[in-house]
Amino acid sequence: MTSAALEAALADIDTVFHGFASPDEVGCGRCHLPEETAFLRTSDIRMPLDVLERFVYEVPDHFDDHAAAMRRLLPQAARAMADGSLGGPYLGAHGLIWVNWRSWPADQARAIETFLHAWWQDVLSTPRPPYPVKNVFETCITIAGTVTPFLAGWHRQPSAETHLVQCVDDWIYDLISDCSPFSWWGPDGEDEAVAELKYWLSRHAADRLRAQGEPDLAFRAELLALPYDERWAHPYWTNPSATS
Repeated sequence: MTSAALEAALADIDTVFHGFASPDEVGCGRCHLPEETAFLRTSDIRMPLDVLERFVYEVPDHFDDHAAAMRRLLPQAARAMADGSLGGPYLGAHGLIWVNWRSWPADQARAIETFLHAWWQDVLSTPRPPYPVKNVFETCITIAGTVTPFLAGWHRQPSAETHLVQCVDDWIYDLISDCSPFSWWGPDGEDEAVAELKYWLSRHAADRLRAQGEPDLAFRAELLALPYDERWAHPYWTNPSATS
């Protein structure tokens, strides 16, 4: 079951984006069948999930009006993201990253923002969410263009702490080598996002990792606060047990 906050956010998406269509859309003739593109020209008709998935992760030059297509897709797509039926999410491939949705009318931008945060909180509080938490986090930050509110919302609760261990274990190899785990991010903001993630993990996550019985992972997170050369010169690498 989804949370009340996520249900409310989905209901708001349904209301705000009700009736949208892209009436002149013909799509990419090589990638879209005419009967598939017809869904975009007609509002409020459910489309097959495989068609929805292709459209949601489509790049802009395959649509005549990418923003209009995304508005048309949002009610069904948001619910499919929330219930895990979308066959993804595929990180930076989500179509909303290609539109400046924050410049849309206030009610539309607010509905998207609210959905992202409600979805993130719902996933954090679910022991076994439909998608890996790492994927949901990366999808949310890619669409939002920032890691800040999603790190701030990583509240202490049993399932969220378990998810934190899993995510840090996935990210730490790249981060400790000064590589980005978000290489798909795009041209702007990736460096700032990685730097903020490093800072947050080193300052706010290490004690939480230790509390989960992960002293080695916690110490590696703390090492992220050091410059690269100092990080790799640390005695930890020759005697990890001394830091436990």
